[in-house]
Amino acid sequence: MNLRHALAAFVLGMGMASAAHAVPSYAEVRTEWRSSDARVLDRNGDLLQRVRVDLSVRRGEWIALADVSPALRTALVLSEDKRFYEHSGIDWRAVSAAAWGNLWNSRTRGASTITMQLAALLDGADGDLQRGAGGRRMTQKIGQALTAQQLERRWRKDQILEAYLNLVPFRGELVGIDALSRTLFGKAAHGLDEREAAVAAALVRAPNAKPRQVGQRACGVVQLMQPGARVPCEELQILTTIALQSREYTATEGIAPHHARRLLAAEPNAPTVRSTVSAPLQRFALQTLQRHLRELRGRNVHDGALVVLDNASGEVLAWVGSSGELSAASEVDGVLAQRQPGSTLKPFLYAQAIAERRMTAASLLEDSPAAIPTTSGLYIPQNYDRRFKGWVSARTALASSLNVPAVRTLVMVSPDAFHHQLGALGLPLRETAGYYGYSLALGSAEVPLLSLTNAFRTLANGGRYGPVGAPPQARPVLDPRAAFIVGDILSDTNARARTFGTDSILATRFWSAVKTGTSKDMRDNWAVGWSERYTVGVWIGNASGAPMWDVSGTSGAAPVWADVMQHLHARIPSRAPRAPTGLVQAHATFDGKGRDGPLEAARSEWFIAGTEQASFARNTPTPSQTRAPLRIQSPAPGTIVALDPDIPPNRQRLTFTASGAGGRWRLDGKPLAQGAQLQWLPWPGRHVMQLTDARGAVLDEVRFEVRGAGVKQRAPNRDPR
Repeated sequence: MNLRHALAAFVLGMGMASAAHAVPSYAEVRTEWRSSDARVLDRNGDLLQRVRVDLSVRRGEWIALADVSPALRTALVLSEDKRFYEHSGIDWRAVSAAAWGNLWNSRTRGASTITMQLAALLDGADGDLQRGAGGRRMTQKIGQALTAQQLERRWRKDQILEAYLNLVPFRGELVGIDALSRTLFGKAAHGLDEREAAVAAALVRAPNAKPRQVGQRACGVVQLMQPGARVPCEELQILTTIALQSREYTATEGIAPHHARRLLAAEPNAPTVRSTVSAPLQRFALQTLQRHLRELRGRNVHDGALVVLDNASGEVLAWVGSSGELSAASEVDGVLAQRQPGSTLKPFLYAQAIAERRMTAASLLEDSPAAIPTTSGLYIPQNYDRRFKGWVSARTALASSLNVPAVRTLVMVSPDAFHHQLGALGLPLRETAGYYGYSLALGSAEVPLLSLTNAFRTLANGGRYGPVGAPPQARPVLDPRAAFIVGDILSDTNARARTFGTDSILATRFWSAVKTGTSKDMRDNWAVGWSERYTVGVWIGNASGAPMWDVSGTSGAAPVWADVMQHLHARIPSRAPRAPTGLVQAHATFDGKGRDGPLEAARSEWFIAGTEQASFARNTPTPSQTRAPLRIQSPAPGTIVALDPDIPPNRQRLTFTASGAGGRWRLDGKPLAQGAQLQWLPWPGRHVMQLTDARGAVLDEVRFEVRGAGVKQRAPNRDPR
């Protein structure tokens, strides 16, 4: 009786026919394979980001046999199973050559074929075929052999070798050839050369051996591959030592880590997630941001973020959460971080004022020093350059980003109404309108870049808001006519010339509208704008909150915005939007002189129908002054005025301002004066100031308090002689 028949008789005699395990199909094994990493693909199916989700083991992608280096296939077969393509699961020649007493001893690997090893791998970590502390028992080895024969009957040889290469543990947590080749050699499995293949094959026999032992084993494998050739074993030993110290296969790899984590959080069990991001655009945006930040390193700028939205669908086309290697806080997602938006909120304020007919794009606003009373004291806004331009139109004030006119506009609209408007635009403000006060006009609230960019997308869509990732809703949250006028202003190179000049980086060769912003102490710098198809938002600053040094609206985020916009429209035109119904275009002239000459040149201006005027002068009433009810604009209700006895009385007069002319002032029930403004010498106590019409009907009132010593007239100087 030969050895094969003896083994079969022994199995039957011990009643071990059941030792052979149910064998899954190749398709089942392939389908159930799970990488330790989740893959995020871009909109075209290209790999965008790889993120490790299984921390217990390191598995790469399933690698087809055709994508494995021929050198590795040769090395593995020669070192583990020379007659792999000849036997049917059990190498009877190898078994016959071994001594019977050592036939199933764990130290004799020569009789254990690749197929038998695969049978044990398929049985799982807790399976009956797994090796114990003292090696496999006789019954386990018999079951392993019979399972291998079943595998050979159901699977092809190439499928067996492919599955083995993907399932075999190599070293430590590394399982499968993809994880091994990327970790130890920093390359894909198809790129392994003969020496690297020999090291990989050596690790199969001794996964956790010391580098010297692995190197010696690898040298022997190369000798099997190159019979008779002189093998440089010392060089191979150096290669082995370096490879076993390598950790090239990082936990996450790609160009969109923050966006990938956000998508995987929504689908935690999905091995592959498809994104709307475009990998080429993402790569360009990241490189552009990093290039400009390197140029700004001397100005203490280290972080940045960028997002690109499709206007029609709301899809995210690029999401750069940080500057990556340039940042000390690269894990912080700048697209979602709450930061002060500065002047980027002004377009929504002017749009609201125009929609409510409180002003037109040609209405004149005074850019001059202002002290606005609030419940917490006087609010004194300043322009970025600490200079004032005098009387300017709303178009110039918005395009040139003047602060004082913006605050005066918020006085017309009121912080409460503007706060509500920002909420409708999807901007999540943490505090109430009263908390921010009039500083809300200058972006004192904190908002994330994603929400701010999507709010600008609302302007691009004619006032129709839609959440990120969704088309705009049918019902607008902002008057389409006002949205169009604001877009026309922000695309007007001449209108922004007072601050940015006519050759600004903001001027593109195609139609686009953009607004920059800088927060207090230069902690945040923004550029957000849109074209016909895209809305792009850029933030730069420091994740730590440290201020930048001398970074302006056009030297910070604006160049990044401009480069991305130019890239998006390299082959795609961008046309100006069509004016919605209810708008008229009329000729407007400006009377009088400003500080630098004529107020503004005559021009053709857009108006909401019914608000058009032919001529504008310093005291020309706004539409709200001729149509809206009169009310007291300042001081604010609840104002507390503290008198200082060291200041002359005529310097402490309290100014009352109405929204228009024609009202009559009444203090504590006693008539005082008539007109749009009143200068009152304050007197200690609690007072009520009312604004009435000609018949005495109360139009508005404010209650306020004056604290301090009574104001006394100074005694005349006596002649010392």
